[in-house]
Amino acid sequence: MTKKGEEKTLVVTEADQNIRLDLYLSCNHPHLSRSYIQRIVKMGEVKVDGEVKKSSYRLKVGQKVVAHFPPLYDQTVTPEPIPLDIIYEDEHLLVVNKPPGMVVHPAVGNYHGTLVNALLYHYQSLSTIGGTPRPGIVHRLDKGTSGLIVVAKNDLSHRYLSQQFHDHQVKKLYLALAWGSMRENQQLIDIPIGRDTVNRKKISPRTKHAREATTELEVVERLPGFTLLEVHPLTGRTHQIRVHLAHIHHPVVGDSLYGSSQWRGIQHQEKREAVKRFKRPALHASRLSFTHPVTHQTVEYFAPLPEDMAHLLKVLKK
Repeated sequence: MTKKGEEKTLVVTEADQNIRLDLYLSCNHPHLSRSYIQRIVKMGEVKVDGEVKKSSYRLKVGQKVVAHFPPLYDQTVTPEPIPLDIIYEDEHLLVVNKPPGMVVHPAVGNYHGTLVNALLYHYQSLSTIGGTPRPGIVHRLDKGTSGLIVVAKNDLSHRYLSQQFHDHQVKKLYLALAWGSMRENQQLIDIPIGRDTVNRKKISPRTKHAREATTELEVVERLPGFTLLEVHPLTGRTHQIRVHLAHIHHPVVGDSLYGSSQWRGIQHQEKREAVKRFKRPALHASRLSFTHPVTHQTVEYFAPLPEDMAHLLKVLKK
């Protein structure tokens, strides 16, 4: 019997020709649930001939399937007395200003201290569409990104808001501090991106699984060696802003995944130390606009820069 935490390698035989990947794994590991298998496939823990495939992928004779079976977190989420910065609230939804360093919902390695843990403590009623680990969660921000998130209090609001995100009708604006002095005042980046086939933690424009991704940039302020940008992602791909800015050689300050240790070249000691100590992407979701699910009016919310990013900018302006 396969234990969670193990890795198994299988070779597809003629008897399994054209079978779905998830069904193939279920047949070979009947003690594991189909939902668990589909989750690890989606997480990139299963590779066919070295490549990540979808659960619906049809296997061919001779292909090698390598599967890692990680222990997934308990679906039970505990309410925790974590304070929330509420920008707006009514009986249908709330808009939260997420601090940097907070994960949106529990996942492997982050069972506590998430936005969901806090929401469950403060609210008795949240939408259930996201399931047990994601009550009320319509969209997300990366752990290191601060700023605005809309949370649904009921399923009607959740469906309405989710449809707007799907149809790209929600306007999200970010403030990003990027390396280098950007020449153009405005720029449109239209470069497809997708999960990197080698490093599963990264998103890359150099992959055959790339999907459409478009980002608008506008310069807010130029500083010596840096540019403060207002960024409008027209699509909502994972790490989209960070990947696009890195692709045009203006990575987000503090982004260890897509940036580099450029702080070493800063001559001014105080500025060099300030950038060196900034340990998260300098990216903040500052504005959020959508149609209210009940009133059908266009609403817009703003969140000021968090203290860490405001302090960094203050130092860099010296």
